[in-house]
Amino acid sequence: MSETTPLNRRDFLRDSFGGGSALGGLLGLGLNLRAAQHEASRFKFASTREVPSVCPYCAVGCGQLVSVREGKIVNIEGNPESPINQGTLCPKGAATYQLAVNPNRVTHVWYRAPGATEWVKTKTLDWAMNRIAELTQKTRDATFSEWWETTDASGKPIKKKVNHTLAIASLGGATNDNEWNYVQCKLMRGLGVVFIENQARI
Repeated sequence: MSETTPLNRRDFLRDSFGGGSALGGLLGLGLNLRAAQHEASRFKFASTREVPSVCPYCAVGCGQLVSVREGKIVNIEGNPESPINQGTLCPKGAATYQLAVNPNRVTHVWYRAPGATEWVKTKTLDWAMNRIAELTQKTRDATFSEWWETTDASGKPIKKKVNHTLAIASLGGATNDNEWNYVQCKLMRGLGVVFIENQARI
């Protein structure tokens, strides 16, 4: 009875290369593997209508298939007919279903006043949007600088027109889609905000 020797790194690489070469040889001989590929194809959800869509997150534009049953999303997965991702999705794109359907999503406004210890959950979205706009305008008006005083190379005082505020910062997010981040950046630049950053870059 022969003793089995432990597989070392060199043997593993040699055996793996041999198996890969054998498979490559079969493909090179013109063997048709479509039957195996068909058997391994994805399973469609029963009684659903599939709607082609595009992942909303980054600029790659991966294709998705949204499965809808009785007007509700029941599944989102990669579209195998997309030339970009060919059915695959990154972890963020694979979790798109949770973006649309998640019982843990916050569906109403939470507000905690300065110094308060509890959240008020009776405020409306219109109230929240007006409150944000009011505070943004108040902060911008109080801190907006039209001119910046500095000196030139010879030390002579000069003024440069800047039209900015240093009291507001903007942080975009990787969980926001491209359109949202684009509009947010345009809005912040229009307000004269200097500190603009994105969580995906940080």
